[in-house]
Amino acid sequence: MDILYLMILCSVSLAAVFLVVFIIYARKGQFEDDESPAVRILFDSDEIKEKEESDDKEDTKEKGENNKIEDKSE
Repeated sequence: MDILYLMILCSVSLAAVFLVVFIIYARKGQFEDDESPAVRILFDSDEIKEKEESDDKEDTKEKGENNKIEDKSE
């Protein structure tokens, strides 16, 4: 009978630890993005990489154009 009390105590304490860990990560925002993982499987990895690369190129292009405009005005 003593082992039952020990097992109940261990299982309740383990559940409490999991609850605390879940609350900590929920407050940090770990579980906020529930749309992307479900949709990510539908796209090819090449399409995602190309989109990221094109976004990076546009950002650098815009920065470069802004620098050229500033240089011309001086």
